[in-house]
Amino acid sequence: IRRIIVPVRGGPHAELAVRYADAIATRHDALVSVLHFVPPGITLAVRAQAEHALAQFLRQHLRGRGEGIVREAANVRNAILREAEKADLVVMGASAQPAGANGESYLFGALPEAIAARARPTVVVVKTRDAIGRQTFETLAAHAETLAAADRAAEEARAVPARVERWFGEANFHHAEFADLRRLVQLKEKQGLTVSLVLPTLNEEETIGPIVRRAIREMMGRVPLLDEILVIDSASSDRTCEIAEAEGARVVQHPDVLPRYGSFRGKGEALWKSVFETTGDIIVWADTDVRNWHPRMVYGTLGPLLHEPRLQYVKGYYQRPIVEGGQLKEGGGGRVTELVARPLINLFFPELSGLIQPLSGEYAGRRALLETIPFFTGYAVELGHLIDVAERVGLEGLGQVDLERRVHRNQELEGLSRMSFVILQACMKRLEERRKTRLFAEMGSTMKLPRSGRGRLSLEVIELADQERPPIIRIPEYLEKRRETGAAILEPSLH
Repeated sequence: IRRIIVPVRGGPHAELAVRYADAIATRHDALVSVLHFVPPGITLAVRAQAEHALAQFLRQHLRGRGEGIVREAANVRNAILREAEKADLVVMGASAQPAGANGESYLFGALPEAIAARARPTVVVVKTRDAIGRQTFETLAAHAETLAAADRAAEEARAVPARVERWFGEANFHHAEFADLRRLVQLKEKQGLTVSLVLPTLNEEETIGPIVRRAIREMMGRVPLLDEILVIDSASSDRTCEIAEAEGARVVQHPDVLPRYGSFRGKGEALWKSVFETTGDIIVWADTDVRNWHPRMVYGTLGPLLHEPRLQYVKGYYQRPIVEGGQLKEGGGGRVTELVARPLINLFFPELSGLIQPLSGEYAGRRALLETIPFFTGYAVELGHLIDVAERVGLEGLGQVDLERRVHRNQELEGLSRMSFVILQACMKRLEERRKTRLFAEMGSTMKLPRSGRGRLSLEVIELADQERPPIIRIPEYLEKRRETGAAILEPSLH
């Protein structure tokens, strides 16, 4: 006997099968190949979870010489029979459910008995004395590093494309559906809701004036759609704050908010502190570097929340032309989205793959949700929001709306590189948290950027790690402020 194969799902019968095969292999100096089968077409993240779970299973139950193999297979029985052709012995656990699909009775289960009847080498089927049922695997699946959990993730992943397609058809809107602002006001008042608009700024003196002016005139003056407008500034060195105040906005410097907790640079930090500074039941965020700003950037994301109580968070999307050499070119914007965020989402968070512009700066959410999620302090805030919101309320709680076209200031390539770095970093962090395992012993937090001067190249080392703010509902000052306003408060969990 030189090679023994052991197909496993990860239950108690499989554990016994591996120990039995291990004992035989030790006697004959044989190799034990432990096989775990996953459905074809699963994502890399789900496959990685299965591989990690199998490695953990081997560390726990195999003492001798062995290997773990994850194979994709639509038909597990045929896959085991193919593998058996390259083995001298097959050892497998009994099925958890011995009965067949049509009521037939099996001592060890339909699959093991089919393998025993058709495989070329000898097949040994083992079975513990304990009763094994569905609850056994439910308990195992609750632990992230088990094979049962990997199986569950694989089954869920198979259903993702259909879920995304259905969601896209049900939760995709166009801003024109919500252009009747008086109707939105009626819905807002009927539901007893208040709405805050937050405009984050950093040196936006060229665009902030018209944005504030038009928002106040059309969504506060003509109709009372907005209850407050806050410009939250990140220490602009130009006339941004002066202009915004002159147009009637309340302006706050984000480093001055919650000073006890310090301050980080970055848009995400400003957004987190804006949750503290505002009072609305719904918070709408809109970027301020937009040259063709229109109220649809606000009512477009607000409208679905007022019309659809099931929705908790709505993202905007649009065409993003790019300015090159003074010329406006269609379709060139969104480079970080297309080169970094979209591939990451499709690989590791496929349930979010239907979002057209995951990094857009126009979005709105219900305070009851926003106060319970963490905020990355920099460029990763948008991706972090989507992952955390989907985790909390499910894909069904998200919506997206077509805002048509947005012309804004484009970043230089180096700025895009920095943005990509922190987005990748945030993605890896969420993967580790979701899988409850360390993917890397250490994750880099510095970026080396080439610099040229005096005829030679050098490297500048920049610290780029995004910090992460906790859900603001955990901040005592926030709870106290909400109590003072008489707002209903969902007390934070102790986790």
